[in-house]
Amino acid sequence: MKVFVTGATGFLGQRVVLEALRAGYEVRAVVRPMAEIPVPRENLEIVRLDLRQRDGLAEALRGCDAVIHLAAARSGDFFDRFAGTVSATENLLAAMKEAGLSHIVLVSSLAVYDYLHIPQGATLNEDSPIDQRMIDRDDEAHTKMLQERLVRQWAQEHRWAWTILRPGVIFGPGRVMCERLGIAMGEHWWFRLGSWAPIPLTFVDNCAEAIVLAVAHSEALGETINVIDDDPPSQLRYGAMLRDRMRPPPRIVPVSWLILQSGAFLVWEANGHLLGGRAILPELLIPARLHARCKPLRYDNSLAKRLLGWTPRYSLHQALDQSIRPQTD
Repeated sequence: MKVFVTGATGFLGQRVVLEALRAGYEVRAVVRPMAEIPVPRENLEIVRLDLRQRDGLAEALRGCDAVIHLAAARSGDFFDRFAGTVSATENLLAAMKEAGLSHIVLVSSLAVYDYLHIPQGATLNEDSPIDQRMIDRDDEAHTKMLQERLVRQWAQEHRWAWTILRPGVIFGPGRVMCERLGIAMGEHWWFRLGSWAPIPLTFVDNCAEAIVLAVAHSEALGETINVIDDDPPSQLRYGAMLRDRMRPPPRIVPVSWLILQSGAFLVWEANGHLLGGRAILPELLIPARLHARCKPLRYDNSLAKRLLGWTPRYSLHQALDQSIRPQTD
């Protein structure tokens, strides 16, 4: 089987390509015209394409059996993200139809859930509500929601095989700090936003394995599946684990979730009632964004285990040992 992998030079995409090759697939990997080409490997074919343009896309898809779609814009304003995520996906789907390809695995995000209205302490799973008021969310959440809708619409209209995966916070070498933990003020000072909220981490290699498993498991067809490692650590525990491994260890300043939640609510209400919502507020003072970032919730990965036959290969301790090189004072 040959799989067509978009976003192949990204942090996750590189691991997906390697995992697909390890699983015995042939891989046709898409890289942007100016991107660095991955190290040549047996059964790996590289094509240079910009998914924001349709030229050559259908031709590149021919001969493939399935698409793993990871490409998405990670920076820029809303219009940049829309072009790199939503428009690029629409181009890909149109090219799939032209090429006669009918199987897609989309990698989305946990960002699409309606965190503001999920009760504190509840378990977030695939049945949790999706945010319907994206205007109050960040550009990633908005464009990922639109991307998911496109894939479902095209797949249902053309009777394609499809699976949508929503990874949690992907971490690995060079990427261990995350927004759900807090804010890094340089290398040595961190503000931890809360203490007890579990962080839905997934190690990059564990996540890549789940994505590749989705290609072959018929039980996953037509399903949306969250990808989260076992035993998500609290902010307090994860911060301590990082601090113990880093030299010099960062100074971590805790900020109370109750204070954050109350302050954001008061500022949001004042902006709405007194200023007609015209004030441009920082992200932490917009309740919908704050709750998405650090609301205390529980997380369930049982569907991924049941439908994909997936068990995270690396524990949190093993993953952090691989992600942070030993250092001495």
